[in-house]
Amino acid sequence: MSAQTPENTHINLVGEAATLAFGAAFVPILTRTLDESRVIFLRGDLGAGKTTLVRGILRGLGFQGRVKSPTYTLVELYAISRLNLYHFDFYRLTDPNEWHEAGFRDLMNQPAICLIEWPEKALGANVPLPIADLEIQLSTTPDNQRRLTMIANTTAGTAMCDALRREFRPGR
Repeated sequence: MSAQTPENTHINLVGEAATLAFGAAFVPILTRTLDESRVIFLRGDLGAGKTTLVRGILRGLGFQGRVKSPTYTLVELYAISRLNLYHFDFYRLTDPNEWHEAGFRDLMNQPAICLIEWPEKALGANVPLPIADLEIQLSTTPDNQRRLTMIANTTAGTAMCDALRREFRPGR
């Protein structure tokens, strides 16, 4: 793993299994201090691996059920032990009233993990998303690998990136 700046972390993932493994390995870092909400934006084209990454995180938390992108429901709640993980997908969000009426702001202002696919769609619909601790960009490379780039926007995000640089070893 190489880093361009202290705030950015780049990881190459070979195949779906590596994306799942990264998600599971990220769990101890993500949940290390969860006294407030952790907001993570997941960016990337269709098929880049955003939902696969969420599935890996959930598997790392011990969840064995079905994980699907909440494209039509906008959010799926996974209550695991005392932890709430909200998986948002704003691909089809066009009306800011949906955001307000659903009470999403309240969900993001409690101790929980909020993984948000397609945050740019929400922002384009004038939805007031909180600042993301991390922005994870997934892209595919010409040799069918995935390139994961993490950008920290908060102190908590920087701490997670620093921990990843110290602790994550691909293939473990």
